[in-house]
Amino acid sequence: MTISNIMLSLIVLIAAVFLVLNFIKKKKNEEVEDKIEVDEKTYTLDKMTEFVKKRLDEITKINLYDIGLSEEELKRRKNKKYELKKALKGCTYGDINDKKYVKELIYDLLYKEYGVTETNVSKAIPFDIPSLLTAQDKFDILIYMFKNQFAYEGLTEMIKKYNLAELKYVQGETKPCYVITSEEIDNIYEKEKVTLSFEDKLNVVVQRIYQHYKGYSAIDEIRDMNIDGISGGVSGLPESFLSQVAQTDGDYLSQITERKVPRACDSIWIMFQGKSIRLEFLSFGTEAELKRVCQNIYKYNNPGQLSDTNGYKINEMKDGSRVVVVRPSMSETWAFFVRKFDVKRAALEQIIRKDQIHTGREDAIELLKFLVKGARIISLTGEQGCRKNHNAYGNDRKYIRNNEPTYYRNRI
Repeated sequence: MTISNIMLSLIVLIAAVFLVLNFIKKKKNEEVEDKIEVDEKTYTLDKMTEFVKKRLDEITKINLYDIGLSEEELKRRKNKKYELKKALKGCTYGDINDKKYVKELIYDLLYKEYGVTETNVSKAIPFDIPSLLTAQDKFDILIYMFKNQFAYEGLTEMIKKYNLAELKYVQGETKPCYVITSEEIDNIYEKEKVTLSFEDKLNVVVQRIYQHYKGYSAIDEIRDMNIDGISGGVSGLPESFLSQVAQTDGDYLSQITERKVPRACDSIWIMFQGKSIRLEFLSFGTEAELKRVCQNIYKYNNPGQLSDTNGYKINEMKDGSRVVVVRPSMSETWAFFVRKFDVKRAALEQIIRKDQIHTGREDAIELLKFLVKGARIISLTGEQGCRKNHNAYGNDRKYIRNNEPTYYRNRI
């Protein structure tokens, strides 16, 4: 071996050692940067949401070709990256499977990377001190428990068990109305005697993070339930009115604040067995959050842009629900209406209930059967929510328009 070859080998060896040392140093620096600085705000919902957004953004935008992976590992990581991108897009359309996937990933990120443990999970939501829980916290815990037990019938079972769909008087109202109050949620929480494991607590936290990141805010879990529909922003004072009043009459604004007059962003209603029930204890919090939900909830199959010149959109969601969204200046505030269709449960005996018709229920059902069999023209009229069609259409609306008598003959 010549001296020149020895020198060349030495240079290559020194270069290799230098590169290895540089790589190790870089890795250590990255670990220091990625290390989470723990303080009193580390385990709050805002901080954890910020971390989840950052990590998911990194996972979806990373250039896999720069890492130096093997061919098999590269293919696996590419598939995983594509699956996550697809799930992040699909969950905003109301796809339940995509929602589960994203929530499981958030759970893993918080548990394995962020360091959420049984001792610090209660810093996000005070599970161990019921007096510090808000009505929304309690409802989130209750809906999680009922969903575990009854799946998507959870909300229905809770309403039936505690007779929440009954007319009641509330403070400041002269007439009875359908409303579920925060006091009722507090009473239900006490009666249920809730006990949660660490996994349950973290799942509730994950749901809260998800609904403000990719979900539909306070209505995210409710929308998935088997109810007739849900709407938001359809009542209450719009922000434009409040800002106008603040400039002209400060005393009137203070009176509104003292009386706790609901704003449009506090407006959440569900349609349950033909009854419009207001969820007084739930709120979107701000008009910006209501606007975000309205801008996302109608986007399935790209129906076009909701703009000032085109102030409304009518579309369907991934599960077949019909959604209508409106915005200013066509309406006073941002609002949406979601109507769900459950064809399997749409039987005449279920639509025409005993508690709605005291006498002649069987006669009304028999009359409808003969009218349809005779191919007679039938006109069903009434106010919104009086069960004119009550989920009878489902995804077959185009078919019904062309062959309505045949459709009902098959159903009867």
